[in-house]
Amino acid sequence: MTATPSQPDTPPMVPCAPPTRLRDALTLLALPLLAAPALCAAFAGGGTRRWFGGRAENERAQAQTAKDDAAAAFYELDTAQRDLRISIETITAVDDSPAGRRAVDGFDALGRRIDEASHQYISAVDAHDLDRDDLEASTAARARAELTAAKAELDRVKGELDRFTEGLGPLLGKAETQLARLAPAVERARQSLQAASDALDAVRGSGLTADDLAARLAALAPELTKLNQGAGRHGVPGTLERAERVAREAEAVRAEAERLPERAAETDKRLVSLRTRAQALTTRAEQVEPVLSELRRRFTAACWQDLQHVPEQARETVAQAERKLAEARTARDAQRWPDATALLSTVRALLNETDEAVSAAGDRLRQLNAVQKDPRAEIERTRFAIRDAQRLAMAGRSTPDPRDARPLDDAVARLDRAIGTLEGRHPDYWHFLTETDAVRHAVAGVVGRIREERGAGH
Repeated sequence: MTATPSQPDTPPMVPCAPPTRLRDALTLLALPLLAAPALCAAFAGGGTRRWFGGRAENERAQAQTAKDDAAAAFYELDTAQRDLRISIETITAVDDSPAGRRAVDGFDALGRRIDEASHQYISAVDAHDLDRDDLEASTAARARAELTAAKAELDRVKGELDRFTEGLGPLLGKAETQLARLAPAVERARQSLQAASDALDAVRGSGLTADDLAARLAALAPELTKLNQGAGRHGVPGTLERAERVAREAEAVRAEAERLPERAAETDKRLVSLRTRAQALTTRAEQVEPVLSELRRRFTAACWQDLQHVPEQARETVAQAERKLAEARTARDAQRWPDATALLSTVRALLNETDEAVSAAGDRLRQLNAVQKDPRAEIERTRFAIRDAQRLAMAGRSTPDPRDARPLDDAVARLDRAIGTLEGRHPDYWHFLTETDAVRHAVAGVVGRIREERGAGH
């Protein structure tokens, strides 16, 4: 907006010179009081307005009031436009969305209307000199009308600007929030990088190389350069995202560096523990063959055929675990911690597999010995599970639900058949045990379904 035009300077008033002669003094005393100002001005040599009477001066005063009101409206609009420009610059610094671009276009259009209203006001001010001595009443009235119209237009555009500003609230709030986050985010990124560097120096001082962490930290150097170049070059959203990412990655490097001595100690401990376990499993695997010999001697082939390869498989698996342990030791010495961790996990899985296979032979012998000595405990255990399920199925009913009765009846028949396999000179005790276990699982399924349906119905 163009600045308010300057007002014409009013000629300075010259003090009335005192009369020097007695006659002049007597004449002045005889004149009416209202004429004294005019005479005083005449003695001073002129320069003040002439007296035109009430109507002209009244019109001049009204025109001056209209001029002052228009000037105030012009100032308010100019101030509001300056404030709005700051808001638009804030939004454009952060928001490149379609909504942000529409806000800029709206501000540009509003600026053109503000320029038009300002031009109308300035033209009205420049067109009329309200301080002229010979200002006529009609001229003053015309000036008042034009200035009043200019003020009305300024007020109308000011109202439009206010409404536009109010509509920017959500965009401006979002932009201000991001700007408020920017400086702290950049500072956090710098501090995180420094903390990661310090932690890395401390780890290296303890004798650990931490080359992978050093490489990750070095990769963040270009990002720090971009942060130092500022949001003016890379934009607020991009700078904010970069600062948060750098802080996050630097924090991860710092945390891993601080944990590295503990990780090294933990790796060493696992190496020793798994080697001890592998040696113990080698000894246990050697004891499987005598167990198998007893199984072959006392029970039918169906009771031990699936276990006859356990000794050989145990030896192979333990040997494989020991090779992986050697690789893990090499990786640890080279401080390739992820590789060492992965290899140790593989060793643990291999040893768990061997442990289960070796234990299976001894467990099989104990189970077969127990059922051979007295199968009634296994039978009663299974019958109790069936009876318990039958009571649940009949609770609150006079007749069972066919969906419950059928599988429970099948379970009874299956148990009877399993008991029948114990007759004869060479009973298949393992088949009997697997059948009773299967019956209990089937019954448990019926019980679970009944409880689930009743719970849902309740």
